[in-house]
Amino acid sequence: MAAPIPDQTSISGDTLQRALAQGVLTLQQVEMLRYLENTATGLPATAPSDDEKFRFINGFGDIFVTIGIALFLGALSYFAVEGIGGAGAGFTVALASWLLAEYFTRKRRMALPSIVLLLVYAASVFSGTLIVMAGTEAFNVSAAAKDSWPVVIAGLVTIAATALHYRRFRIPITFAAGVAALVASVLALVVAIAPDFAENYLRPVLLVCGIAVFALAMRFDLSDPQRLTRRTDIAFWLHMLAAPLVVHPLISGLVASGNLNAATSLGVLAIFIGLAVVAVLVDRRAVLVSGLSYAGIAFGSLVRQIGLGEVMVPLTLLVLGALVLLLSAGWHALRRRLFALLPAALVHRLPAHT
Repeated sequence: MAAPIPDQTSISGDTLQRALAQGVLTLQQVEMLRYLENTATGLPATAPSDDEKFRFINGFGDIFVTIGIALFLGALSYFAVEGIGGAGAGFTVALASWLLAEYFTRKRRMALPSIVLLLVYAASVFSGTLIVMAGTEAFNVSAAAKDSWPVVIAGLVTIAATALHYRRFRIPITFAAGVAALVASVLALVVAIAPDFAENYLRPVLLVCGIAVFALAMRFDLSDPQRLTRRTDIAFWLHMLAAPLVVHPLISGLVASGNLNAATSLGVLAIFIGLAVVAVLVDRRAVLVSGLSYAGIAFGSLVRQIGLGEVMVPLTLLVLGALVLLLSAGWHALRRRLFALLPAALVHRLPAHT
C-alpha cells in the first residue's frame, strides 16, 4: 500500500506550466491534475476562467526593484553620454541591462524587472548601433534616423542581440522586441529603396507588417490552444505589438481629417466591430484596446451630428465603458456563439472556450 502524501500547499499554475515546458509532465497529465483539483474543490471542470492569463508582477518587490533599475540605468546613461558619447552610452546601458538580468531574471525570476531590462537592452542596442552607423556623435536618435539605411542595419543588429538574449534568459517578450526591430528594418528598407512609393503607401505597408505579426502570434497560439506553455506568453506580446500595427493604418486614414461625416463614422465603427469579432474568436483583447480610441472618435462624431454636442464626451465615455463591461461579462458566452458558426477543425485549434 502506498504511503500517504503529506498535505501541502496546492501546486500553482505557474509551476505546472514550467513542469510542462521542461518535460516533467505531459499536457494530458497537467489537464488531469487541473481536473482533479477542480472536482476536489467542488468547482465544475468547465468553470469559466480568463484564458488570457499574463504574469506582470510577482509582488511589490518587483516594483521596488524596477524603480531601482530605472534610477541606476538612467544615471548610468547620463554619465556615459557625458563621458563616451551617445553610441558608447547605448552599448554601456545594454551591457549593464544584461548583467542585471543575470541576477534579477536568471536567478530571481522577477517578472516586471525582467521585462524592463529586456526593453532597455533592446532599445539601447538599437540606438547605439543607429548612432554608430549614422556617424553622429550626439545622443540624438531622431537625427540619426533621417537616413534609412542606418535604421535597417540597427534593426538587424537588434534582432541578433535579442536572439542571444532569449537564448540566455527565455523571456517571452523578447520575441516581440525582435519582431519590432524587424518591422522597423522593413519599413526603413522600403523608404530607402522606394522613397516615392513609401510616401504614398507607407500605411498599407505598415498594415501588411501588422497582419504578418498577427499571423505569427496566431501560430504560437494555435500550437498551444490550452495556453499552458511559454508559447502563449510569447503570443501575448506579439498580439500587443500587432494590434497597433493593424488598427492604426486601417482606421487612422479615415479619422485623420478630424471632420468625420456619418458614413465615415459608421465605417469606422463597422471596422471596430469586425476587429472585436476577431478578438473574441482568438481570445485576445489587445486589438480591441487599440481600436477603442478610434471607436470613441467615430461615435463622438455621430453624437455631435445628431445635435448632442454638449454631452458628446461624457456620452461617448459612457457608451465605451458600457461596451467594455458588457464584453467582459459576456466574453465566454459570445465565444461559444461564434464558435458554433465555425468548422469543428478550426474550433479545436483555437484557444479553448468554456
